[in-house]
Formats: sequence, C-alpha cells, structure tokens
Amino acid sequence: MLLYRKWKKKTEILENFKTAISSTVKSLSNSESVEVSFGDQKTQSQKNFIRLPELEKINDKINYNQVRAIADSESLRLRLSDKETLKLYEPKGNISKKLYKIAEKIRCEKIGSDHFKGVKSNIERFYQERVNSLDLKSSEDKILESFENYLRINFFNCKNSIELEKKIKTYKKDLAEKFKGKIKQLGDLTQDQARFNSLISDLISDMNLDEKFEREENNEDINKDKEQKNPDKQEQKTEKQKEQSQEMAIESGTPDLENETKESNEVEEIETVDKTTSELRKNKKNKLGDLKYKTYTEEFDEIIPAEELENEEELSRLRKNLDQQLLQLKNFISKLANKLQRKLLAKQNRSWSFDLEEGLLDTSKLSRIIIDPFNSLSFKKEKDIEFKDTLVTILIDNSGSMRGKPISVAAICADILARTLERCSVKVEILGFTTKHWKGGSSREKWMKNDKPNLPGRLNDLRHIIYKSADTPWRQAKNNIGLMLKEGLLKENIDGEALKWAYNKMIRRKEERKILMVISDGAPVDDSTLSTNASDYLESNLKNIVKWIENKTDIELLAIGIGHDVTRYYNQAIKITDVQDLGDVMINQLTDLFVEKKKKTLH
Repeated sequence: MLLYRKWKKKTEILENFKTAISSTVKSLSNSESVEVSFGDQKTQSQKNFIRLPELEKINDKINYNQVRAIADSESLRLRLSDKETLKLYEPKGNISKKLYKIAEKIRCEKIGSDHFKGVKSNIERFYQERVNSLDLKSSEDKILESFENYLRINFFNCKNSIELEKKIKTYKKDLAEKFKGKIKQLGDLTQDQARFNSLISDLISDMNLDEKFEREENNEDINKDKEQKNPDKQEQKTEKQKEQSQEMAIESGTPDLENETKESNEVEEIETVDKTTSELRKNKKNKLGDLKYKTYTEEFDEIIPAEELENEEELSRLRKNLDQQLLQLKNFISKLANKLQRKLLAKQNRSWSFDLEEGLLDTSKLSRIIIDPFNSLSFKKEKDIEFKDTLVTILIDNSGSMRGKPISVAAICADILARTLERCSVKVEILGFTTKHWKGGSSREKWMKNDKPNLPGRLNDLRHIIYKSADTPWRQAKNNIGLMLKEGLLKENIDGEALKWAYNKMIRRKEERKILMVISDGAPVDDSTLSTNASDYLESNLKNIVKWIENKTDIELLAIGIGHDVTRYYNQAIKITDVQDLGDVMINQLTDLFVEKKKKTLH
C-alpha cells in the first residue's frame, strides 16, 4: 500500500509538471492552439506542436531542466521566428544550414531572456549542464558546438569551464577572426529577423565550412585505407583511442542524482514552472509589443487576393463606380499626376559620366575632332538613378468607419499613386486590412466553447487583402482597387498586425528603398477583442509596432489620416479631409521622401 501511495504521488507530480509546462508553452508561444507532446506521444496537429523529451526519471533534476529549457526555446521560436523569412536567407550546405538554425534559435532565446528572468535561467542552466558533459568526437560536432558556444558567450555574457575551453579552443579562435567587427552588429539586430538572418547567412557562407569538412572526411578515408593495409598500426591506434575515451569519460562523468534528489525538490520544480507561467501572464512592464500582444487563435485568419473575393463582373462594376468618381476630378487628377511625375523625375538629379571609351557619343566634344583629327571620340553614360530601385507599399484601412467618402478618397489616392509612380519606374504594392466578421466570428466562437479564458488577446478573424502586388502592372490590377467600394467588405480594423504583415512582405523584396504609406481614419477598433482585454490593447500594440518599424528598421513610414489626426501613432503623419487636399499632400510628402534616404540608427 505504501509503495502504491508513493507511486501515485510521483505520478501526480509528473502530470502536474507536464500540465505546467504545457501552460507555459501556450503562454510563451502566444498560441492557445499549440500542442505539447512528450517522448513518442502522438499529436493531433501535424504542424502546430512542440515535441519534448520524455521525463524518464522523476527524480532526475537534469531531466527536468532539459524539458523546461527545450520548452522555453521552442516556444520562443514559434513566437518570434517567421518560417518564410528564415527559408529566404538559408545558406547552402549541410553544416551551414545547421549553423544557421542554431543562430536563429539563439536569436529567439536572446529576445525571450531579455524579458523573462525565468526563461533566461532555464536556458542557461541546462546549457551549462549539457556542454559540461560533451564528448566531442567528430569534426562536425566540434564545429556545431563551438559555433553555438561562441554566440552564447557573446550574446549572454556567460563563461566556459576550463575543460570546455580546451575542447573548442581551435575553432573558437577561427570564429573570433571570421566574426571580427560583426558580432556586435549581430547582437544589435536580434529584433530584426530579416537583417539578422541575412548577415549571419553571409558570415556562415564565407567560412566555407562544408568544403573544408568534405576535405577532412576525404583525408580520414585515405588514412583508413592506409591503416587497413597496416593492421599492426591500426591495433595500436585502437588501444590508444580506448585509453583516451576512458579518460574523457572520467573527466565528463556526472553524478547519479537519482538517490540524492528528494521529493521536496520535485515540488520545487513544479512551483518554479508555475512562477514562470505567472510571470509570462502578468508581465506588464516589457516594452516590446510583440511579447505582450497575443492572439487567441490564427487558424481562421486569411491573406487573400482581391480577385478571389468577387467575380470579374462585380469587380468591373465596382471599378466603373470608382471611375465615375474619378471622372468628376479628371482635370485635377491629370494635372496632379503630371505634376507629381515631374517633381519625382526632377528629384532624380540626372547626371552623366564623361570621357568614356564607350557609351553614347558626346556631341559637345566633337569640336575637338574638328580641331585635331588625332583626338579620339568621347563617349558618356548616364549614372544610375538611386530611387528607381524603390518599393512603395500602400496599406489601406478597410474598416466600417471608412465607409462612404473616406474609402473613396483612399481608393482614389491608391489609384493615382500606383499609376504615377509606375511611370517613374517605382514598384507599388496596394494592400488592405479588415476582419472577416463583425464581433469576433469563428475565433470568438472557439473561445466561448473553451470556457472563455481570461484576457484571450486578439479575438477576431483577420482578413488581409492584396489589391495589387508589387510586380503586377496597374492595368492588370485596376479592377481590384474598385473592390474597396463594396460596403459588405468593410468591418473591423486591427492596425498593428496589419502593419506587421505589410512589413514582413516588404522585407522579402529586393528593392533597396522601401516606403510604407498607411491610409487610415484613426484608432484600431475590434469590439470582440476590446471587450475581453484592456481598453487600450489594440492601440498599445499599434504604437509599439509603429515605434519598432520607425526605430529598428530601414523602412520609411508615412501615414495619411483621412478626417482624423494620426500623429499620436506615427511620427510622420498628415491629415486630409478631401480629395482636393490630396494633391499638395502627396506631392510634398512623397517627393520629400525621395530627396534623400534617411539613415536610421538601429539600437
């Protein structure tokens, strides 16, 4: 009976620990739908799940630390790492890809550790336990562990044991040379995934580790062939290897904690995990918007091209409606487009390189030939124009409050900009954001079925619309722009996530200049979300996202408020009340942006 009670108590402790871990994962990953499995346990979801090691020994503290650290690390990866961005910059080569994934893991852990002390403690403690027992036999293991250790030392300010320093000394020296002058830059870019991934990918590729590793393997194969031909030497070498492995086993051996750890420690582990969960839920002081803003579920969200929301006939009808409104302003729009185009082309500051051996014939120098036939012909070339390599993304609020004149102004604005900038060889992308339903939709229904947990985060189904992609000519996409006039389309507006979506689309583009223009009529509003969270939940997220884009990225952000002042959200913002005001606003603001690219200091 006593044995049964002990077994039952330990089983309860184990299940409580697993429940606490699952709760922490959902909170830290900002996903209620993520599924947590242990060992070979089957999962219902094929995509959104985290698999953790099985808790083999309930008294093994190392095993507990391992599970907690891996759970924290994987949760941060789900929350902070965009798969498409990660894939975009992935280097070639098996070892290079593994190093690239290690760097991204550490980037996410660094962001999480800066905001949550419990997460930092879990990850650092387990890493020290793991590396102290490493047995680095293969060259690949040494490369991978040395790389991870080098980044951790520089990102987390931790120190190595003497034994570990000996094991990775050679590789550590090589890494310090390769990353000289770049490691601080990497540390400053942890919150900008695209730039971090791009830089680390270039650094890894420059190391040519896959080629070096292949050469080492070939040399090993040659040595093996020689050893097989000389069995006496092979036997001697095998004996020596055995002695070395025994010595390393003695050095790296860990004590058996099974009999030393008591049940009080087990309870302490559960309490610590509960505290971490509580810290995640109650942390109101962290400044990074992404870490305190969450969504209840994203399974009902959609990103959809405009042509998939309506048939061609309806799109043509809506376009004609827009053209009728444009017709009333025909002369004004024609003058505006020409004026804007002239101003933009003037800002190119066309300049030439002279006295070249090839190019266009410089007729101004022909007089030299007439005077002296022995003079050679002179040619010239026009210098590249910097601002032609530019992307302008127009992000339009498609909320119900924009219905009527505001959405017409926004559609006309987008239409004029797309046509005019296209003439100037500037890529233009037109995006819209709203929700699929009023008052929550499927997200709210799921929340209600799950007993309405407190503070669920964003509680509506997003609808992000692509009216015109950057590579689609205006003529092919013009009917899509008319879709904005369809009243049934306009519902709620969750601006912060829309800005983040637009930003993620833009960073995947190759253009050097990127300008994001937001057209909105005021504050973000979603009744379902605001009724179940703090009253400033969406507004606070918008401010944080705007601040992050303005201060931490190279994207230039401009906002146009239609009938409302939006300067409380955006540093560079203007207000218009009528299409007639749009002329001077667009010309002055947009041409100012093209004068000189403003350099940002990234912190």
